Amino acid sequence: MDKNQEMIREFQDAHLNGIINRWYPLVIDKECGGYFTNVSYDWKIMPDQEKMIVSQARHVWTLAKNSEYFGGKEYYDEMAYHGFQFLKQKMWDSKYGGFYQIRSRDSGTTTVNGWRDEKRTYGNAFGLYALAALYERHHDPDVLEFAKKVFYWIEEHAFDPKYLGYYEFLTREAKPFDQSFHYKTIASDGNELGFKDQNSSIHLLEAYTELYRVWKDPLLRTRLQSLLGLIRDTMVAERGYLQLFFQNDWTPVSFRNASDEERKANFGLDHVSFGHDYETAFLMLEASSALDVPDDTRTLAVAKKMLDHAISNGWDESAGGFYDGGYYFSGSDTCSIVKDTKNWWAQAEGINALLLFSKIFPDDSRYRSYFQKEWNYIKNYILDPVYGDWYEGGIDKEPQLKNGNKSHMWKCTYHTCRALMNCIAMMNENADAEINRIIAHWRTMGG
Repeated sequence: MDKNQEMIREFQDAHLNGIINRWYPLVIDKECGGYFTNVSYDWKIMPDQEKMIVSQARHVWTLAKNSEYFGGKEYYDEMAYHGFQFLKQKMWDSKYGGFYQIRSRDSGTTTVNGWRDEKRTYGNAFGLYALAALYERHHDPDVLEFAKKVFYWIEEHAFDPKYLGYYEFLTREAKPFDQSFHYKTIASDGNELGFKDQNSSIHLLEAYTELYRVWKDPLLRTRLQSLLGLIRDTMVAERGYLQLFFQNDWTPVSFRNASDEERKANFGLDHVSFGHDYETAFLMLEASSALDVPDDTRTLAVAKKMLDHAISNGWDESAGGFYDGGYYFSGSDTCSIVKDTKNWWAQAEGINALLLFSKIFPDDSRYRSYFQKEWNYIKNYILDPVYGDWYEGGIDKEPQLKNGNKSHMWKCTYHTCRALMNCIAMMNENADAEINRIIAHWRTMGG
């Protein structure tokens, strides 16, 4: 067996036996609908089971994609539609529209994270992402109509017609709000209130790309083009990393000239997130390919710059893996590592981006080399050899994560399954997969 075939086998085993067969049908909540959220390191369903739109939608997306990947097994279809019904009947607000950010297990309000009945554009983006994938799989007109409803709700309530982009915080009544609004949030993400952000923007780009593949709507195309340009030309700093938060007019939020204490307190608003950088590089290439933009050398150049910056500044040359956070301190041209942990999703996005760029730029051996190093790091420090699935972070830095939850509201199967399925398809170049069509689109410009 050659090295490529050996790696394909490893990825296939990590995907099916390490993830899919561990999670499903274990997380199906047959009593209350949707999917269980909190699962222990050894696969025990835990007592508290809040349900957030992001993870609920990600399960639908994963199951729809796996149904396609495994040849349309009804087993996955049934579990995906189980989640679809929960999104439609419980997570969607039948009075004001929009997906609630969070519900209790029985679909009522919950005190978890203080979101109450609030809505987030980020969460609604993932709801739309799931629906688009499910429609692509089954061409069910009810699913497409619901997806259109979500799209128009986002456009009506979250879009900023003056400065473009999207507001993130919305009340139950679908009103964007900031610190000056009469409604006062107690949510855990309240320090982000009043800002536009890269994270909701890149995942809205992702969702709109998925939807555009199956629904060639002119307004959707216009908004997708606008998001791509905004992320590429405004959110990405000259050095090649994403700025994270912005004022409404796209002035970046920065604490470079603040005190050390204030800067640390606002780490979440202002740092270099290497994982988001190369994830966004992939999502931009995916979006431009779906739009079929001819000779889009600008997007390819920026995407490459983002991955190259992450390799040069965020890679651990000793143990391997990408660090979680860097920072350009005032007066310095060097990116300092300020958070040296290595979360699981960034490593998953790393193998996806590195292998993708190795295919687009076959003469640049760095990408294939780092892809192999990244996979070795994942095998050594992220994959759980006892219970399966992935630890939440690299145990070279956080050994206590061996006993961390396998699942919580921010951790499920979306990053890992997408990365593994894409890598298997890319290593098997003849596979009929969207990722290989994306490579073919960009190869003439990069190779």
